[in-house]
Amino acid sequence: MTDFWHTSGHHFLDRDDSGGYVVTDDFLKVYLARPELIPPPDACAAERTLHAALTADPRRPVAATEIADIADADARVNWDLLIGFRDFLLHHKTLEAAYLDLMRRGVGRTPPLFVNQLVHVILRNALEGVDDPVVLRAGELFFRPQRVTLHDGALIGADEETIGGIGTAPVSPLVSMLGLPPEAAIEVLNDDNAAGYWQRSDRFDMALDLSGGGAGLAGLAKAMERWVGHLLGVAVTIEVLTELRDTPLSWYVGLDAEATLMGNAMWHGEELDDNAKARVVGLFRLNFRDPRVMLHRFDEVEDAEVWALADVPGSPFAVVVGADGIVLAKGTFNSGGQLESVLAAAERRRGPISA
Repeated sequence: MTDFWHTSGHHFLDRDDSGGYVVTDDFLKVYLARPELIPPPDACAAERTLHAALTADPRRPVAATEIADIADADARVNWDLLIGFRDFLLHHKTLEAAYLDLMRRGVGRTPPLFVNQLVHVILRNALEGVDDPVVLRAGELFFRPQRVTLHDGALIGADEETIGGIGTAPVSPLVSMLGLPPEAAIEVLNDDNAAGYWQRSDRFDMALDLSGGGAGLAGLAKAMERWVGHLLGVAVTIEVLTELRDTPLSWYVGLDAEATLMGNAMWHGEELDDNAKARVVGLFRLNFRDPRVMLHRFDEVEDAEVWALADVPGSPFAVVVGADGIVLAKGTFNSGGQLESVLAAAERRRGPISA
């Protein structure tokens, strides 16, 4: 199988018996090679000493005083964030477990850069064995901001950083190690150039056609299926919809903040204006392959008695019930990730679902 996404750092990781990625010293050292953490020539002795010690032993405990002794204020912030994130990763058995915990608890002070890097490498694991470049390119939407524009009647998504010009953000040490070009021309992925994706996957210089009914959105659906299955062990099918009319919205997951706001409005029976409708790139329907996995919506007003009996706080609440009527898990959720965590808790109690 052709390799892809070398810059995710997946080569530096091990796998446990369940297939999850296990942190290694080499993986941690990649963070120490980031431009923000390499001591500049005028760095103080405390910063140089800390960097050298962690390069030799990246799991070494770091006392708060070691960071406080660093003279540069920005460097102190960077080191504090890195050590906190490192300790968080080492606290968990796998990167997948760390990510799920992060989504359940909230990202807090974790920099978005670290979250995106975590998604990048976990998705690389989830997509292992996929040989369709369209699915892989669609997967980039999980961790790389995109700029979407209309071109010749097609809706094209391109990597925002690439089209904006590399240099606005620090270059990843893996980009430098692999000798990738700092800038590249954008091409729209198609049948003629798809074979070239493997060599270019770390350049993020291939745009994706996200037009309705096309392969781009179908590829995104496949990537999401693999993501859910890998993280939660729940087999799902996700299909692309061309429109949504008079459909009961039992539950929904917004794939970004704007989509969540639209879903909230539709949940409360509000009509989307033309401007909001024009911003919708894709609609999807998720189905559980195991019919025993079901979700039912209890409206806060129409089903007030149920809410009262369940002692539900002022937030969406999920209850997962087995075929025998036993409650397997319940909890509030304010995001798709938190809803997934409730389903995962139910699966752990009931046992694995057969595909």
